Amino acid sequence: MPQSASQNVDPSEYLGDAITSAISDFNQLQVDDKLALLYYVYEKMGDSITPAAPQAAEPELAPMLLGDFYNLSHQDQLQVMRDIANRTDSEYSRAYGSLKENNQLLVWYVWAVAMGESVVGMPAEYSASDKITNLLRRLESFEFEQQISLLRELASEMGYTDVKPVQSQAETGKTASL
Repeated sequence: MPQSASQNVDPSEYLGDAITSAISDFNQLQVDDKLALLYYVYEKMGDSITPAAPQAAEPELAPMLLGDFYNLSHQDQLQVMRDIANRTDSEYSRAYGSLKENNQLLVWYVWAVAMGESVVGMPAEYSASDKITNLLRRLESFEFEQQISLLRELASEMGYTDVKPVQSQAETGKTASL
């Protein structure tokens, strides 16, 4: 599966064990549980995430995800979200995968705000599993900067891109030519 540039470096090197463990636990969830967790995170932390994501984002770079997406049926919207979470090679997943992390966070934030209205909502019969509840509780215990770092990392691990990370000089053993 293609990797994003941020996947070149082991997240534990810059995120710490608690966040790395939370990322691992998130990655083990089923796709609908991942989407539910993101919804719950934004529902609980939305006011604090708002200033962090949109101010650093450029929404005009995501017209398909923050425009065309709203014209889809709710079932198609759910499929787009699943494709992005699963890193499926699809038109919307590629559009998402081409964005920087702050813009990816903005997409999830905007969708979470519109859930149940112009964006497909949580099914009424959905009940969070213990895994989701426990992971959400752990995320809530993190400091704000850790929460944003975690969300940024989770967002960057979604979507499809076939862009390969550029190898470093240490990896290739070659020096840059002038």
